[in-house]
Amino acid sequence: MYLKMSKAMVRIVSLKLRYLGRLAGFAYFALLAGLLLGATAAQAFDFNDVVKQAQILSTKSYKKPTDNLPKDIKALTYDQYTDITYRPEKNVWRAEKLPFELAFAHEGSAYNLPVKISEIVGNTVRELKFTPDAFDYGNNKIDPGQMRNLGFAGVSVQYGINSGKTKEDVFSLLGASYFRALGKGQNYGISARGLAVDTAMQSGEEFPRFSELWIARPAAGDKELTIYALLDSASLTGAYRLILKPGIETTIDVKAQLYLRNNVAKMGIAPLTSMYFFGENQRSDAEDYRPEVHDSDGLMVHSGSGEWIWRPLVDPRRLLVTSFGSNNPQGFGLMQRERRFSSYEDLASHFETRPSLWVTPKGKWGDGRVELVQIPTPNEDNDNIVAYWVPAKLPPPGTPFPIEYRLSWQKEADTKPTLAWVTQTRRGNGGPPGKPDDSIVLNVDFEGPGLKKLSSDSRLTAAIDADDNGRLLETRVVRNDVTEGWRMIIRLRRNDENKPVELRGVLRSGNTALSETWSYILPSN
Repeated sequence: MYLKMSKAMVRIVSLKLRYLGRLAGFAYFALLAGLLLGATAAQAFDFNDVVKQAQILSTKSYKKPTDNLPKDIKALTYDQYTDITYRPEKNVWRAEKLPFELAFAHEGSAYNLPVKISEIVGNTVRELKFTPDAFDYGNNKIDPGQMRNLGFAGVSVQYGINSGKTKEDVFSLLGASYFRALGKGQNYGISARGLAVDTAMQSGEEFPRFSELWIARPAAGDKELTIYALLDSASLTGAYRLILKPGIETTIDVKAQLYLRNNVAKMGIAPLTSMYFFGENQRSDAEDYRPEVHDSDGLMVHSGSGEWIWRPLVDPRRLLVTSFGSNNPQGFGLMQRERRFSSYEDLASHFETRPSLWVTPKGKWGDGRVELVQIPTPNEDNDNIVAYWVPAKLPPPGTPFPIEYRLSWQKEADTKPTLAWVTQTRRGNGGPPGKPDDSIVLNVDFEGPGLKKLSSDSRLTAAIDADDNGRLLETRVVRNDVTEGWRMIIRLRRNDENKPVELRGVLRSGNTALSETWSYILPSN
């Protein structure tokens, strides 16, 4: 490598050589090379820079962020707040005609804390400053002078994922550490989070938030975008790198390094947040023209032993927390398996286009459990379903905890087991038609390529287990001539109506399992 030096640089080097003339030749040449290279190159911002910030921040006392909303913004209703929109012509990178563009969310409503957002351009970092001129305030009458000290509540990334001619949202991060992404033909539904701390515990949940983001400017032909983030909360800090790759299945590769400030009772890795109000296995309590209302209809787990498990979701009457233990899990996710419009009949929400979200661990995660939290909800406006991985052991405060995984936002080709899978779980009263009794009947349909190859006279059985609160009255398996699958029929009674019943079932041909494990919680009355 040949480097051209100015006269000033030559003089500096000359002085250094005179002072260091007694050094051996090897040391002299190494020092000279380092001096010259350091004078001509600057180190680019990367994940290690965020790690350093997270580590230093973890040694300091937590400072709770303060609400900086002016009175005009605080006085807005939620509908008035949503009338504030970012002006598309102000999108970052629009003028440069780059493949990605950035738009921003205004502070307001529940999003009352600013997120510092910077752009990485080559070896430089510059903050993207808030200005009220970039927003359309709709019918709101707001004094711009009150908003001089505001920041952004979040950011959305736009990309030509559907037609390629126009750019649409493919990623959004707004408030706390919640973020969402979209693949081709999908609509926003399920969310991911940076981290979950003490979820569903009596001590109360802690919500770590991304306090600062750095977004690398893409090149003209780039098909992925890199985002760095700093996570902060009372109990911990974290450095994150998110690599966003839009497509038919949009993926986000997550690399994180966490630092505990103090011990926590429960830490949830790769938390997913969704909504289940009612569906095929739990009808609506009120009259509703829609057969089903949910962003996800089941939790799927691929354990370290290779077992595939499917647990249909419910809206319980009481908080319901269950888990699946595993060593080095191969994946888990909250899935939207039902893709027929006729199952929802909702022209506004189009639940059939909501993405499934699958987590694929990178490396070995060790011992732990996938935990599912199901919370009673009075309506469909609340996210009441949470799933995450809980490590069996956490490092002591100050010790780095690295973790990596991939998030896949799916619709066209959802992750499915190699064996047959559950397509629906339908629940009703037992007894003959027109004469219901106090028993409960569950009809569980399975489909898969292997089942279609079976002849109609094949003999399949169901291996069913129930906990102590369930008494099995009848189990049988019949062919479903419509789907070319098979139906598992279970009739049972509860011993105690005020307690749930846990059930497990697998389709078998002799001693060979033909399906994933159906794992169901029958809620209490």
